[in-house]
Amino acid sequence: MTTAVCPGSFDPITLGHLDVVRRARSMFDEVVVGVASNSSKSALLGVEDRVRLARAAVADLPGVRVEPVVGLLADFVRAQGAVAVVKGLRGGADFDAELPMALMNRHLSGVETVFVVGDPALAHIASSLVKDVARFGGAVEDLVPPAVAHAVREALGVRPAPGGSTG
Repeated sequence: MTTAVCPGSFDPITLGHLDVVRRARSMFDEVVVGVASNSSKSALLGVEDRVRLARAAVADLPGVRVEPVVGLLADFVRAQGAVAVVKGLRGGADFDAELPMALMNRHLSGVETVFVVGDPALAHIASSLVKDVARFGGAVEDLVPPAVAHAVREALGVRPAPGGSTG
């Protein structure tokens, strides 16, 4: 059985993330969504909330599970018995950011990174933009799985703008 890890901070998980997870599952027998902390970012949602929301989002996907990443991704990948790390790319900037991490993870664990080109219809969706839109009361229900919009708004302490959905 081949296992791949799809790591990310998933703050919050988006439809773009789920697209990559689904396509990774078509290439590997099992996909572990690794919810990590990013030391260069200040998370809106705690790890427990991000894991809970991700588990709900992938509940209908056989062969996919969600686990928190504690420590180095390379150690997590080895512990999962994974043969690959799968990362989604929306454009060149994503590749520029991901390449050094892929090379370091290969150096530390011997595991290769597989890059999956994101669906162009979802390329505009980024967790940071979802948070920005929600912060100002905009509708994000068509950008994230069910329950995520509400969790993000609750964490931000905002309500949707008049005419916006309550998610």
